[in-house]
Amino acid sequence: MTYLVLGLVIFLGVHSLRIVADGWRGGMRQRLGEGAWKGLYSLASLLGLALIVWGFGLARQQPVQLWSPPVAMRHLASLLTLVSFVLLAAAYVPGNGIKARLHHPMVLGVKTWALAHLLANGNLAHVLLFGSFLLWAVLSFSAARRRDRACGVQYASGRTGATLLTLALGTGAWVAFALWLHGMLIGVRPFG
Repeated sequence: MTYLVLGLVIFLGVHSLRIVADGWRGGMRQRLGEGAWKGLYSLASLLGLALIVWGFGLARQQPVQLWSPPVAMRHLASLLTLVSFVLLAAAYVPGNGIKARLHHPMVLGVKTWALAHLLANGNLAHVLLFGSFLLWAVLSFSAARRRDRACGVQYASGRTGATLLTLALGTGAWVAFALWLHGMLIGVRPFG
C-alpha cells in the first residue's frame, strides 16, 4: 500500500498545484521557462503514475475487503463510465456543446470515473485509489470554476456536429475499453 499512497501523493500533488498554489506555480513556470516546467511536471507525473500502477497491482494481490457492493452497482458503474468517456472526449473535441455547457469536462469525467469505481468495488486499495481521485476532482473542478469567474472566462457555444462527434468518440472509446482494453490492461473484464 506504501507505493500506492506515495504514487497518489506525487501524482495528485503535482496536479493540485493550481488548486493550492497557483501563484507559486506561475512563478516557477516563469522562472524555469515553459519547456523546463513542462518537463519537470511530466517527469513527476509519470513517476507518480508508475508508482500508482505498481502499488495498486501489489495491493490487489492481498485485498482487504471493506464491503461487498451489490451486483447492481456494477451496472451503474458501467453507465457512469460511459458518461466519463464522453466527458473526456468533450475535453478534446473543439466547439462541442458539452464543453460549452460544463466548462471543465475532463475533471468532471475523472470525478464520474472515480465515483463509478467506488460504487462497484469495496476493497481498501480501490477506496484509496478512487476516493483520492474523486476528492481531487471535486477540489479541482471547484478551483477551476473560481478561476474562470475571477478571470471572466466566457465559453463559446457549442456546435451540433462537434457535439455529435464528441458523443460518438466517447461512446466508441468506452466500448473499446469496456469490451477489450480494460481486461487486457487491468485484468478485469467488466462485461464478461
